[in-house]
Amino acid sequence: MSGESFDGLAPLRDIVSQFELGALKSLGQNFLMDLNLTYRIARTAGDLAGVNVIEVGPGPGGLTRAILKTDAASVISVERDGRCIEALGYLKDAYPDRFKLIEGDALECDLETLAPAPRRVMANLPYNVATPLLIGWLKNVDAYQGFTLMFQKEVAERLVAVPRTKAYGRLSVMTQWLCETKIEFNIDRKAFTPPPKVMSTVVTLTPRRGPQAPAKWDHMERIVAAAFGQRRKMLRQSLKSFALDLAALGIEETRRAEELSVVEFASLARALD
Repeated sequence: MSGESFDGLAPLRDIVSQFELGALKSLGQNFLMDLNLTYRIARTAGDLAGVNVIEVGPGPGGLTRAILKTDAASVISVERDGRCIEALGYLKDAYPDRFKLIEGDALECDLETLAPAPRRVMANLPYNVATPLLIGWLKNVDAYQGFTLMFQKEVAERLVAVPRTKAYGRLSVMTQWLCETKIEFNIDRKAFTPPPKVMSTVVTLTPRRGPQAPAKWDHMERIVAAAFGQRRKMLRQSLKSFALDLAALGIEETRRAEELSVVEFASLARALD
């Protein structure tokens, strides 16, 4: 089923050809053409019955098709490329009651306003905006049932990284503070058109019932950013501007950012109060 027609819909390659959807580097586009893989991604999200799925960057609609074949209540796709908006008309015709297409920039869009709960975000994220998109969603993580997202493999590894590893950093702490993180599977670069320079990885993020430890978002973000902004320096230097009594918090000032757990970062953030 690699890009071929199914259920009476035109093959993806025909859609790409008809609407001259050459992937634009400026938009971070790499189209996933293998429908076997898009179906696998959709299955990874689990039971979608009654769930409103919000998709970012549908492109020619490979993943969109797979989600629409599930029991999802609706699929709302946000796309900024006018060429793709026109091309996706075939899905609006095929699923007039369940598919909605919105032209806009996901970075400037409050996704939770697009559909009622329960909501799930599913996307082959454009590599150039994947991290800022995720950070934006985490700020209001309780609005979502979960996230099924594709990242560069290197970014995915940061999401699940543990302390004292090279990949552990700001993204690891902020994501794990609020979500359970799980790597699902890798996708070879050759599955995309055009092939990206790196392998991709599908990740599931499931919001926790509450954060790992209490802290205000702004304080947590400031502390984590400062600590990892000078990750090779001891905390007494990287956090010097905050004038925190690290000893009183039970944290040795000679430790480095990569050695702290998420819970310890939260205790530092609470100290800013």
